[in-house]
Amino acid sequence: MAMESRRKGPVRRFEEAAGLLGGWGPLLGKIPEEVKEEAQEIRFRAGKPVTVCTGRRTWFLTGSGALLPQASSLCPSVSPGELQSLFRGLCADSLYSREPEIREGYLTLRGGHRAGVCGTAVVRDGEVSSLRDISTLCIRISREYPGAADEIFRRLGLPEGGLLIAGAPSSGKTTVLRDLARQLANGSRGRYCRVAVVDERGELGSACRGLAENDLGLTADLLSGYPKEQGILQAVRSLSPEYILCDELGGEKDARAVEAGMFAGASIVATVHAGSREELRERPVCRRLLETGAFAHVVQLAGRSAPGKVLSVEKAGDLLGQAGRTAAVGGGLRRDWPGGIP
Repeated sequence: MAMESRRKGPVRRFEEAAGLLGGWGPLLGKIPEEVKEEAQEIRFRAGKPVTVCTGRRTWFLTGSGALLPQASSLCPSVSPGELQSLFRGLCADSLYSREPEIREGYLTLRGGHRAGVCGTAVVRDGEVSSLRDISTLCIRISREYPGAADEIFRRLGLPEGGLLIAGAPSSGKTTVLRDLARQLANGSRGRYCRVAVVDERGELGSACRGLAENDLGLTADLLSGYPKEQGILQAVRSLSPEYILCDELGGEKDARAVEAGMFAGASIVATVHAGSREELRERPVCRRLLETGAFAHVVQLAGRSAPGKVLSVEKAGDLLGQAGRTAAVGGGLRRDWPGGIP
């Protein structure tokens, strides 16, 4: 089947995610189409009503499938038993095999959707080994927005020399990164680039039996399930990529792998959690990534209220206050660009 015919619109994506939620699926299927189109999250909290969150507001689900702007007696609460049953269903009743994800506080779901998991930590030797008494499940709805990376390409061209995309949670980082891969690998930017996508959590390609459900482009190679460090090194050894893309960098291991990719001649395009320019400079993990020299430019996204909108772009060297790197990274700061994911 052609990728174009498999691409899913926002409403279908919502319904796909809702279909994973057991008995709640039919109820969520009744909510208005315009909310399905904008919905970013579905949240289940023990003892509280189900909420559907868009970038602009939070809705409360009634027992008939209607939505209210405020909670009322018409909104059934989720019992602890219902929440535990939903959690087991999302794990496909295979808690043991999902333990590594659960320890990190998430589950990757079919279709690239993601469930954030909160509960009571089981701690062994100072480390979280598991969770019990699940208290919250946050279903993050995966979306494809062709053109989400257009503004970045318009301002920077091909991201040679590396690009770090920073943003707060729900700011559209993964969506923009996915579209960057697609455009680099489908020839729409003048040529077909060799792209390696390291997809540790299954959110970029959403691979099922080796086939990416999301469109990453014709010349993209998907390394699904690899820890970022191992995936980057495997890509360098096996694929000779021009670009290596990965989501949510963090920690010294990732920084060292980024350096290895850069020294092998690949441009690294990656995302990092940072809601502001100040946070980028002050968070040790962000500063360490910038200091690798693997990123020529940094894109700051606007935030949850405008997912995918580019707020600013600047040279990594300028961000660090290293004027001596100007010749190496080029570019400059531009603010308040229009755009954003529709």
